[in-house]
Amino acid sequence: MIARFVAALLVPLALGFVGTAHAQDVPGIEICTVEKTMERRTSCLQSNVDFLQKTIGKLTSDHQQKLDAANRQIESLKSTIAGLQELVTDLQAMQVKLTEDLKKKADAPPAKDATPVAKDGTK
Repeated sequence: MIARFVAALLVPLALGFVGTAHAQDVPGIEICTVEKTMERRTSCLQSNVDFLQKTIGKLTSDHQQKLDAANRQIESLKSTIAGLQELVTDLQAMQVKLTEDLKKKADAPPAKDATPVAKDGTK
């Protein structure tokens, strides 16, 4: 309830400030062919060049940061893969050992003190 009242007061005030804003020189590409004097045209072109250089510099920096982050992630994934490959190798070695152990047990003669089991399931 109070939030609605405060919002109702602030919205018209904010709109009033926006409506009275003065024009600002926003950096960007300007059409320089409309300038009549050579000095103003040169200044306009230099402003365009400065804007483009700043934009290229900012984009280069942004993309370099993204590349660095991607490279860090790639290195992290590589180390994870190496760990998983080592784990798989260990598991395969354990499986081979277990298979050999089971084969040895199956090939080994039964112990002498073991009671023989009849074919019909009775002792």
